Amino acid sequence: VQLVESGGGRVQAGGSLRLSCATSGRTWDTYALGWFRQVAGKEREFVAAVSWSVGDTYYADSVKGRFTISRDNAKNTVYLQMNSLKPEDTAVYYCAADRSLAVVRGYFGGMDYWGKGTLVSVSS
Repeated sequence: VQLVESGGGRVQAGGSLRLSCATSGRTWDTYALGWFRQVAGKEREFVAAVSWSVGDTYYADSVKGRFTISRDNAKNTVYLQMNSLKPEDTAVYYCAADRSLAVVRGYFGGMDYWGKGTLVSVSS
């Protein structure tokens, strides 16, 4: 199983980026997928999650209204559209997947699958 992130980069505050997570190696009908982010020296934090089969979405309060998570079932890809970016959004963003929505929402540890991350840098 592979989760491969792309779309990171440098952007000025107020700008937008779209991250992609291309998956392979299994189907996700009974899984939830999501995005986490991590700043050096800090714990990885939940950003957004989507239930693959139903499409329900969940967001951290810090990104609600600015970020949108979506999935393309045909392409086995998850996206994170990030608008109105702020310097505090700077982090490495990771794609993740687990059979438990609670795990993907960051309530518990033990994630089944992680990507390797993509760096997002927002300048003021």
